[in-house]
Parts: sequence; C-alpha cells; structure tokens
Amino acid sequence: MRIVRLASEIDFAGWRQAARALRTEGVSPEEVIWTVDGEGDLFGDEASAPGPSPPAFAVPKGFLDLAQEVVLHRSGERFALLYRLLWRLGREAELFHMATDPDVAKAKAMAKGVSLASHKMTAFVRFRLVEDAEEESYVAWFEPPHRVTEATAPFFVRRFSNMNWSILTPDVCAHWDRSQLRFTPGADPADAPREDELEEYWRTYYASIFNPARLKVAAMQREMPKRYWRNLPEARLIPEMIASAESRTAAMFRQAPSEPSRRVVRQAQRLSRDASFEEGAPTTLEEIAAGVDFCRRCELWRDATQGVAGEGPAKAKLMFVGEQPGDQEDLAGQPFVGPAGKVLDRALTDAGVPRGETYVTNAVKHFRHELRGKRRIHQTPTAGHVSACRWWLDAERRIVRPRVIVALGATAVQGVFGKTIPIGKNRGQAFQLPDQAQGVVTYHPSFLLRVPDAEAKAKAYGDFVEDLKFAWSLVV
Repeated sequence: MRIVRLASEIDFAGWRQAARALRTEGVSPEEVIWTVDGEGDLFGDEASAPGPSPPAFAVPKGFLDLAQEVVLHRSGERFALLYRLLWRLGREAELFHMATDPDVAKAKAMAKGVSLASHKMTAFVRFRLVEDAEEESYVAWFEPPHRVTEATAPFFVRRFSNMNWSILTPDVCAHWDRSQLRFTPGADPADAPREDELEEYWRTYYASIFNPARLKVAAMQREMPKRYWRNLPEARLIPEMIASAESRTAAMFRQAPSEPSRRVVRQAQRLSRDASFEEGAPTTLEEIAAGVDFCRRCELWRDATQGVAGEGPAKAKLMFVGEQPGDQEDLAGQPFVGPAGKVLDRALTDAGVPRGETYVTNAVKHFRHELRGKRRIHQTPTAGHVSACRWWLDAERRIVRPRVIVALGATAVQGVFGKTIPIGKNRGQAFQLPDQAQGVVTYHPSFLLRVPDAEAKAKAYGDFVEDLKFAWSLVV
C-alpha cells in the first residue's frame, strides 16, 4: 500500500507530482491512500520517496484545469477520484469525453460546485468598516462551502484594489494592503466583524430595488441559499418582503401607471407623423423615451410590445449600444434586463465599470422576432431597420454626449459607425467618431451565451471583460 501525504487540503502541485510518479511506476488506484498532514513530504514511511522526475505523458486538454478545481472541493475522495481518472486515461483515451461515465460525471459535478462556490463568494461577501483602525480598513466574514478563498481572492483585489481589506474564513484568511495579497490561517466565527453603520444604508438600498411583482422565491433561494443569509445585512429584510410581496403587488396593480407629460406626448405624436424627422428633434431623454413608442419609421412597431429607449444618466461619459431589445426587454420596456443583460452586468463588475454611470441603449428600438408556437424567436434587424432607427440613436448621442461609445456586436457597429467593421480584428482599439467621441467595438453579450465550448466561452468572456476595461480606461 502506498500512502501519499500532501502539504495542504488544496495541494494540487503535490498531488500532481505524486500522481505522475505513481502512474509511471504502475501503481494502481486501489494501492494508494491519499492524506493531508500539513508536512508535505508526499510519500509516507510505507513507500520510498520518488526518484528523478518521471517522463511526461499526455492527458486530454482540460483535464488539469478540471483537476485544479476538483482539488478545492471538500469531498474526502477528491484526490483518489482524480488519480483514478488519470490511471484510467492511460487505458481509455476517450474517457474524458464520456459525460455519462460515473467518475467523469462526479469530477465534473465537483468542479461545478467549486465554480458555483467561487461565484457565490464574489456575490455575497460583505465588508464592514473596522472601527478605531489607524488606516481605513474593511473586514468580511464568509463561510464558503468549498475551499475557494485563495482562488477567488484575486477577484477582490481587482474589484477593491484601492482599499485595505481582509476576508476571514474558517479555512484561510485573505488580506490586501493595496499592494500585496497574503494569506494567513483560518479564523474563528468570534473574529467576525460586528455590524457597522454602512449596513443600514445597504438595507435601505436593497429594500428600494426589491420588486415584489417579480418575486420568485424558489429562484431567489437557488441564487441566494439560506446558508449565506447570516452573513448578509439585507437578509433580515427577506422574510418580511416575501410575506408582504403579494399585497404590495396588488397595490402596484391598483395604481394608475405614470404617464409622460402632455407636452412630451404631443411632441412624440407630431414626430411620428413627420416621416422626414428633419425638424423638432428631441432635446431630452424623456422625449426620446416617449417618442420611440410612437415611431413608425419602419414596420417593427407592429409586432413589438413597446419601443425601448436607452437608460442611464443624461450626461454619462460611457455609452453602450447593443443590437435591439430582446423578449424580456420588450416586455419590461428597459434595455439589457434579460440573459444578455446579466452577462453584461457580470462583465462590468469584473471590469470595474459601474453600470450606474453608463448609458445603455440599442441601435434598433423595437424587438424584431418571429413566432414559433408561443415563443418569440429573435431575428437580426436588417440594415434598413438600423438606418431607420439611427435618428433616435443620434439623438441620444447628442443629448448624452458620451466620451466613449462601445458598440456591442455587428448590428451596433453598423448603427454607431455607419459601416461594417470586423470585430475580431479591431478589438482593443479606439476609433475617432464625427461627434468627437471615441468608438470601441466588441462582442455582444448574447454571443458569449451562444459559444458552445467551455474553454472558448471562457476566453471570449475574458476578452469581453478586457474590452470593457479598455473602454473605461479611455473615460477615467
């Protein structure tokens, strides 16, 4: 029997070194015991230490990436499972692509759990101000379901690079002093910071954005499992908001919808009758919002629920232009609130771009689609639709006067630049536009949702985030 002693619970390098040696020696998985003792001598007394580095051997693309994630799982069988897969790959070359194989399925499920735990950590860590500290510092307590703290800490370095912070967890603590990231042993729950005055502001904000009409309790608890609630300042509001959601929704339906001013409506109606649109261009975003609903410059208004204008500050320095409203945007009357909008929100967060300081709109203001049964399937707008709607986009650009305009996808490129520009070859560049703004081209978030291969999807998302960072760097 061979005993492998690893240096830590996440000692991937030690596992990899030992696994290579064992497989080269022909040691079967049943003959190996994997354990962690904190010493990291790799092999126990029951086996001799490995000699020279064994010759390299090939493994399928993606296996090592998968193994690095699986090692972070709390399952006690993770090291044995990975070695069993490595052993079998020497005899079953196509094993890694057999999703139904029990070992492969278990490893991928572990990796998915680790990825989800990392995502939840980025979403649910709440920093608290440290009282009486010599220098302003923030501390958070978090209990991740898997050992993801060290892997996820770089996200917080990027997101909060200009402040001193610590994240305390039972496994390991991460500390950032605005120049160096370091780790110390895990902490006790008694070390968790106490509530600070900022949490009341957070609860006020959370309560103000809660929409009872869109509440789906099961979906909310999937996204925000109860085990995280004790560390979230807003959690104390959740039970009451769920209990009162039905009555609040009924009250909302009883209220009359707000209407734009009569002057704005008259202006929009007049513009809708003026096919040339040469005079009386809107001078406010309110006029545009009302006007796109009356627009008849193309036929898309016939099948759409409503026109969807842009959204954001009237003098935003950064403007994003997408293709057109999707199904959810058409129903809500707001841009980028569906699946693509969630991808954009996540990428903006990862890029350090505050969405609230940007103006988000589309090149075409009505949803082009075709019916298949009860489903409305997206159809790409034509060049004619883009040309007809450019009048509204130009009006938004005149009013907002952004420094930088990011065109998301080929249709948006046509709307912003008035011509076709290959996105892949022109990412990461700034183009001077006639209105003195700088133009940047990148993918549409929905493109990232359609990329089938996980590795290609990750690369495309990384490129997208870098493009957003680049655009923001032109602003600040």
